[in-house]
Amino acid sequence: MADRSLILTLAKVLIAAAWVDGEVTQEEVNSAKDLLFHLPHVAANAPGMKLSSREWATLEMYVESPVGADERARLVAELQEALRSPEDKALVLSMLEGLVQADGAVSGEETAVLAEVKEAIDQTDVGLTGKLSRLFGGAVARRSEATRGPNREQHYDDFVQNKVFYAVNQRLQTEGKSLTLPKEELRKYSLAGALMAKVAQTDRTVTDEELAVMVEALEKRWQVARETAVFVAEVAIAQISATQDMYRMQREFATLTSEEERERFVEALFLVAGADGQVSFEETEEIRLLATGLNLAHTQFIAAKLAAANTPT
Repeated sequence: MADRSLILTLAKVLIAAAWVDGEVTQEEVNSAKDLLFHLPHVAANAPGMKLSSREWATLEMYVESPVGADERARLVAELQEALRSPEDKALVLSMLEGLVQADGAVSGEETAVLAEVKEAIDQTDVGLTGKLSRLFGGAVARRSEATRGPNREQHYDDFVQNKVFYAVNQRLQTEGKSLTLPKEELRKYSLAGALMAKVAQTDRTVTDEELAVMVEALEKRWQVARETAVFVAEVAIAQISATQDMYRMQREFATLTSEEERERFVEALFLVAGADGQVSFEETEEIRLLATGLNLAHTQFIAAKLAAANTPT
């Protein structure tokens, strides 16, 4: 019987394979979810297995951004290590075959990668010799090889608590770029971007004017280089959603900033909200809630509102 570790590792490999043509379709995402919903009965010690919130979040890490060849190789090595029986191998091969048909259009890249994964699984020895090999060094060798590949799960806390910072780092890695900033500063700017994006998206649309004000706030209030400010603001807008844990982000931002910085930042939030010519009641309420979460008094919230209203446009 397949165990929990095998099912989760297989799901990650399925998602990685789906990324090979540069995008993950909704059909492919659904295929990976089907694996988790319809195979709980095969878990050796967990009939009716349900994923924890951390396990779901870990899988989402692979869905939300591309999985490169090196990281995919690490996941395949982990999948080989998780195989324990011929039944495990049959299950994995069956699910891999199902994934490649999921969106009804199999690309050449998907075909090639799925063939590579199948070959790796086929060659995995799950008999007595293979088990002894794992026991006396084979597993260590594979684990060492797997460790060399990128592992986004090492950044799980950032993914959950400061998603914009996580996304900034992932995009920098994907594009082969670097920013000459200490990580703590980049964390703070990413949080600022996330909170500004939250206000900008109150009406479900972020305008070019709102983006420009976000960039200007990072530039002028924290002396962030323009290229970095644009980069962070764009990532923040792309990542922010209703599911973001605003409480965590407010709490972290409060620990990284002074009270004066937070007062001036709330003023910036009003400027973002008013970039389209007016500040709506909904935007005012959103900012009020954020100000409270940043440990600011109502009088400070009002002062920031008035300061923004008197700022020349």
